[in-house]
Amino acid sequence: MSILPNKPGVYRYFDKDGTLIYVGKAKNLKRRVSSYFNKEQTGKTRVLVSHIADIKFIVVESESEALLLENNLIKQYKPRYNIMLKDDKTYPWICIKKEAFPRVFLTRRKVNDGSDYFGPYPSVRTAHVLLDLLRQVYPIRSCNTTLTLANVAKGKYRVCLDYHIHKCAAPCVGEVSQEAYLQMIAEVREVIRGNLQGVLRGLKAQMMDLASRMEFEEAQLVKEKYELLEHYRSRSTVVSTTIHNVDVFSFVDADGLFYVNYMKVVEGAVVQSHTVEMKRKLEEPPEELLSLAVTDLRQQFESQSTEVVLPLKPDFDLGDVTVTVPQRGDKQKLLELSRRNALQYKMDLEKQRTLVDPERHQKRVLNQLKEALHLPKLPEVMECFDNSNFQGDYPVAAMVQFVNGKPNKNAYRHFNIKTVTGPDDYASMKEVVRRRYSRLIEEEKPLPDLIITDGGKGQMEVVREVIQDELHVDIAIAGLVKDDKHRTREMLFGFPPRAVGVKPDSEIFRLLTFMQDEVHRFAITHHRKKFEKGFLHSEMADIKGIGKATAEKLLLELKSVKAIKEAPLETLTSLVGPAKAKLVFDHFHQA
Repeated sequence: MSILPNKPGVYRYFDKDGTLIYVGKAKNLKRRVSSYFNKEQTGKTRVLVSHIADIKFIVVESESEALLLENNLIKQYKPRYNIMLKDDKTYPWICIKKEAFPRVFLTRRKVNDGSDYFGPYPSVRTAHVLLDLLRQVYPIRSCNTTLTLANVAKGKYRVCLDYHIHKCAAPCVGEVSQEAYLQMIAEVREVIRGNLQGVLRGLKAQMMDLASRMEFEEAQLVKEKYELLEHYRSRSTVVSTTIHNVDVFSFVDADGLFYVNYMKVVEGAVVQSHTVEMKRKLEEPPEELLSLAVTDLRQQFESQSTEVVLPLKPDFDLGDVTVTVPQRGDKQKLLELSRRNALQYKMDLEKQRTLVDPERHQKRVLNQLKEALHLPKLPEVMECFDNSNFQGDYPVAAMVQFVNGKPNKNAYRHFNIKTVTGPDDYASMKEVVRRRYSRLIEEEKPLPDLIITDGGKGQMEVVREVIQDELHVDIAIAGLVKDDKHRTREMLFGFPPRAVGVKPDSEIFRLLTFMQDEVHRFAITHHRKKFEKGFLHSEMADIKGIGKATAEKLLLELKSVKAIKEAPLETLTSLVGPAKAKLVFDHFHQA
């Protein structure tokens, strides 16, 4: 480590076979590389360090140069432990060919022949929309004929159908001069770049000039072009008239995947939007992933913007580019729009993957849960428990089973509490868990991989006492804790229980919430049936003129039939009205 300089640069790690396994950038090479070996590493980083057999480095002049070099080396060598943007498509470009009378067309191949290339465009459809607009506004040629000024002068070409239907100005037969044609191409360049304001001003001035000279037919043609371009601009997402030329990046960080959206804003309008997916290989922080994405996407889209709007400060200097991290105003709104695009991309991708391969999707979520809890095996079978009672009476419990992340409704079970008197959730849970798993053991049926209680540390402990101390089996136990609004708040695991960091927008959290809601629904349904059979089919059912709804209301308010009997007429009247109150009161107080 002593030979490493205190300068910015790029370091490369090689394994014992001489294969490049990781490329990294550093503001200070000595400090950064030493950090891998001078402190205790965790998880995947420890695995990387264990495979390092050789280190090489390249010193550069600045942080921004290190960032660019790292990006290029990752693309070239694709090291095993480096993040790669999942974006290997060949995107379309709009080419303005370097010719005497330039053609404008779509291509996926960039040729170094002096032609102008604009893009790349995230989709062929986006590029086609713009190309179709250009051909409606400007009568530029679409043929593949190689036109030369000499051959045009000699009359060697003939017009085609496009000329007759007014889609081409026919430079091939001299109907338009080279100067006028190149002026059209200059305007085409500006439209493609998104600089519509200047083009529209020029067309408006031209239209007014023609009208003042009474050349109304020509003025009408220019007006139609103006309206087409104005309509195209109005369909663009206009976010601000004060923001002229910036790149906007935002991200969504979820389930080990990192989604970055890039938006190009020209003259206050979003002219391009593109999202990529990145998968963590080590424990890279968001700042590092964002720096990599910004560098790669700006290179790929050949951005010349001098300002980048980001949700947080990157971990590396981006060179001559101004970095803005807005807290309010139009640029903050741009960031939010960009984040919504990233979130939508994530949701669309998840939906697509689920449709194509639902089992693979579920396995991925279970793998994430396995890693979060450090389980020895995939939790393919999970069982979740919940208790329900009414003021301590008619206690019941329910269990739902999920197999490979999906409800297995054939294995759902209801339990009537038999040995517990009064509202004792811990004792009820203990009874139910004991009955469930002692039976499975007795019948030699498979046990679940994970037991989940709908409760906190106390519920987990009574389950542990039954599973480990009484039945002597090894099943992982977790607990789900709700907030005061009865929403899933966090997951507990281990003994003593500790909170597991599961993000509320993650797939794991959604699965756990679904399980908790499902077991609660199943328990409540069973309890309601028992409640109706018990309370509502008690003495209250014998009162003529008193229906189920009235009886349930009185029982919920006064808690027992005994309290209803002893309630004065005024109290009953305030709850169910004078007529029904009199029927109830008379029933219990008749001589």
